[in-house]
Amino acid sequence: MNKILLVDDDRELTSLLKELLEMEGFDVTVAGDGEQALSVMDSSIDLLLLDVMMPKKNGLDTLKELRQQHQTPVIMLTARGSELDRVLGLELGADDYLPKPFNDRELIARIRAILRRSNWSEQQQVQESNSPTLKVDELRLNPGRQEASFDNESLELTGTEFTLLYLLAQHLGQVVSREHLSQEVLGKRLTPFDRAIDMHISNLRRKLPERRDGHPWFKTLRGRGYLMVSAT
Repeated sequence: MNKILLVDDDRELTSLLKELLEMEGFDVTVAGDGEQALSVMDSSIDLLLLDVMMPKKNGLDTLKELRQQHQTPVIMLTARGSELDRVLGLELGADDYLPKPFNDRELIARIRAILRRSNWSEQQQVQESNSPTLKVDELRLNPGRQEASFDNESLELTGTEFTLLYLLAQHLGQVVSREHLSQEVLGKRLTPFDRAIDMHISNLRRKLPERRDGHPWFKTLRGRGYLMVSAT
C-alpha cells in the first residue's frame, strides 16, 4: 500500500481528499502546514500532495527544504492561473502540479502515473530491473536501482528526472516530442502552456555535469521536442 502525505491547511478539503484516497487504496497522513509535514516526513512516504499557500511555512519553502534530504515524488496543488507558483515549484524539484479546483479522477490518475514512473512500488522495481543499464559517455543510468552516476559519482535526481533522462537516453540522437515525453513520464496529455517537461529538462541541464567532449546533453528543437546528443 502506497503511503501519501497530504499537506494542506484547508481542513474540509483534506478531509474529503483523505477519504477519497483511502477509498482508492492509499494510506494517507495529513499535515496542516509545511513545518508539520517536514516533522513527519520519512522514507516510508511514497508521494506528497503539497499545497502552495499555507501558514507558517508555505509549499515552496517546504519543497526547497524537503529536497535537501528526500527525492520523494511531489505533486504541487496550486491556485488556478498561478503560473509563477507552478514554475517555481518545478524549478525546486516538484514532479508535477495540479491547479485547484481539480477533478478527483485526474488527481488519482496523476498520483498513479507518478508512482508507476518514479519506481516507488515493488512491482515497478521488478519490471525496471529487467531493463538494461544505459551509458552515454561517462553517464550511467541503472533503471533497476533508479540510479544515475557520472564518472562513478552519484547524481541526485528525482524519480521523474531519472525517468525523463532514461527515456531520452533510450532514444539517443533522436527527437522525442514533448507530447510523448509528457505522456510517458508524467502520464498526462500535453496541454497548451504546460511547461512541466520543459522545466524538468532545465533541471537536468543544471544537475548534469559538463560533458568531457564539450557538447550539450540536450538539444531543443522548437515545435518538435528534445533530443539527447550522442557522442561524436
